[in-house]
Amino acid sequence: MVDYRRIYSEEADAYEHMVAGEDCDGVLLPAIEAVCPLEGIHVVEVGVGTGRITQLLLEAGVGRLVGVDPSMTMLSIAEEKLEKRLERTEEVAWSLHVGQASALPVAAATADLAIAGWVFGHFTGWYPNWRERVDQAIAELERVTKPGGANIVIETLGTGVEEPLALKGRTAEYYRCLEEDYSFVRETLRTDYQFASPRAAEAACAFFFGDALTERIRDNQWSRIPEWTGLWWRKL
Repeated sequence: MVDYRRIYSEEADAYEHMVAGEDCDGVLLPAIEAVCPLEGIHVVEVGVGTGRITQLLLEAGVGRLVGVDPSMTMLSIAEEKLEKRLERTEEVAWSLHVGQASALPVAAATADLAIAGWVFGHFTGWYPNWRERVDQAIAELERVTKPGGANIVIETLGTGVEEPLALKGRTAEYYRCLEEDYSFVRETLRTDYQFASPRAAEAACAFFFGDALTERIRDNQWSRIPEWTGLWWRKL
């Protein structure tokens, strides 16, 4: 079984290399902007990782962004990348902080958009009390968001598959609770990875997705790996 917590703390460079190939058609940012126009707004991002979505949001013109992630290793890569590519100005301010989704270091009712990408789904595998953890995290998204603002949760719907997965067990229950208990609306997006060659795809993804995807890449000679992503959104 892949140990994602170890990857996030010890293999952040490999993770950054892999996700640089994700969403090769650039569909994620327009989907976010369809929920909440980004120009000049205040964003709180939960689960910054190495800053892939952070960079998209800043380049789209958000006015202020506060990013939170539990991994200092991931945040260090994000900070270095963003410092190289983006200036901090009076109009565009951003800061990254070590923290947990259940206790965000952010004041209440300050964000126009609170967004969490590929975060809460891990709780279903990491914690016996995963539902309580999800409840706390969703409550924090709501706490930091202004009245009339938006929340977005992004999660996987399958990698290396031609159709979105019919998920089962805890993951399916988690996705169901987003929609039924918290009134999120789901959008389904195709966010394929693109690499230079099948060999490059295999090398980039094996550590994270394991043997099953590695075999599919090899069997299909994929340099472009099909991927499906769910974007759940709601207005407060």
